[in-house]
Amino acid sequence: MNSLTDGRAAFEKGAWSEAYRLLAAADADTPLEPEDLNRLARAAYLTGHDEANADALSRAHARFLERGQNVRAAAAALGLTFSMRERPAQQAQAAGWLSRAQRLLDEANEACVEQGWLRCATALQAVRNGEVTTAQDMFSQAAAIGDRFRDRDLVALARHGLGRTLLFLDKGTEAFALLDEVMISVTGGEVAPHITGVVYCSVISACHDVFDLRRAHEWTAALQRWCAAHADLVPFRGDCLVRRSEVMQLSGAWQDALDEARRACEWLAATSASEAGLAYYQWGELSRLRGDFTQAEEAYRLANQAGRKPYPGLALLRLAQGQAEAADTAIRVALREVQARRPRVHLLRAAVDIALERCDLVAARAAASELDAIARKVDAPFLRGAAAQASAAVALAETRPAEALDHARRACDAWQELDAPYELARVRVLIGLAYRALDDAEGAELEFDAAHEVFDRIGAAPDAVRVSQLASPPVARSGGLTGREVEVLRLIATGATNRVIAQRLEISEKTVARHVSNIFTKLDLSSRAAATAYAYEHKLV
Repeated sequence: MNSLTDGRAAFEKGAWSEAYRLLAAADADTPLEPEDLNRLARAAYLTGHDEANADALSRAHARFLERGQNVRAAAAALGLTFSMRERPAQQAQAAGWLSRAQRLLDEANEACVEQGWLRCATALQAVRNGEVTTAQDMFSQAAAIGDRFRDRDLVALARHGLGRTLLFLDKGTEAFALLDEVMISVTGGEVAPHITGVVYCSVISACHDVFDLRRAHEWTAALQRWCAAHADLVPFRGDCLVRRSEVMQLSGAWQDALDEARRACEWLAATSASEAGLAYYQWGELSRLRGDFTQAEEAYRLANQAGRKPYPGLALLRLAQGQAEAADTAIRVALREVQARRPRVHLLRAAVDIALERCDLVAARAAASELDAIARKVDAPFLRGAAAQASAAVALAETRPAEALDHARRACDAWQELDAPYELARVRVLIGLAYRALDDAEGAELEFDAAHEVFDRIGAAPDAVRVSQLASPPVARSGGLTGREVEVLRLIATGATNRVIAQRLEISEKTVARHVSNIFTKLDLSSRAAATAYAYEHKLV
């Protein structure tokens, strides 16, 4: 058996684990030539042997320099640049290798495909530094060089990078026209595995960044199929599991989502600390939503240790545990620190819930208003649903049930478009509360029942308990008042006049006067002060 010959054969047929084992064995017997060191490095990278990848590329670089093959040496340096830039602890080394590649290619002063890879690496560094226009220019040059030398891998990576820069510039339509075309070459098997995996993960992340969840789901499914067909690939599998779990969560398959999140934690804990943080956070989110608060606490702790801040999940956990002040403090700090659109949207949604629990209508209104502004700028069903849902909750808290219904119906349309049963059920709870405030008790019960069925089916235990409590109207403690009379009494307790109450509820002052008279009669009260005392005593405010 010839390990070197067999290793080369395994490499050519894409048997990466076998290629790595055989080439490493051949290298142990006799140091490999630089061309075979490049093969060993590629196999090592694809099977998760990062140190072996770096060692093989460093040695290939040195051997090419000894031969005076500076362009080939630059290629090895660029390989080190790309692999090290993925690891936060090696950014300085990545920059050093990039500088060396630049110098070697400048000295060679010849047209070559490596010039395109150099521009891609430079563009990625520019993106990291926030220099989007520079990155756009570099990616364009790299794509042109890839076309000239007919290098499909370079063209795919460069055009994908160009699409990402267009997204940074809020040119979504133009960006996804480019990204979708790149994905066709990726899914068609036209691109090498190490580039395929990078483009898959990057495009899926881009879809999530702009809340294009339909497109994200489609490409996540494609990534899952690709990973299943390449069982020995390591770098991209954990990220695939996390995204798959998120897709399952949105579609209501929570047990399956939890299983995927656990597998992602196990896989990534041994391969990538930064990505493990994402997996632990996803595990925490599903545990919290299912009512397993102990497990959620532990998962959020592990996510934080791996570098993923556990918010807004941990703040919402504190809220569920009855620690509203702690939740409010945490979410306010997080909102001060985070400005990026995607994480901020999730923080704002949590901020609305927390502020309403604390009866802080000013904070709730501000968070809902910012969500609405984002939704108007980025037209996506998720954002439309989140913004309309927040506005409905705030309108209910401000005793504007008719307006709340309008917002809630728009939220329903968005969540139905995404086939998101949990979010839709939450909105139906709001609709039920609005119906109750409008004296439609039967309509309210129907909405509560529909929401409870969904919560119970998908395993949202805390929500199921809450809606069960809501489904029993507070008639006994309200002295036989109707839902509308309870709303009027609450407003009386705030000191509102009949005119203000009429404006808030969008009814006539004459109708308000009739409700006030009925309240006084049913509760045997003689003044608004007495009505206010009753409302506070019976916890109606």
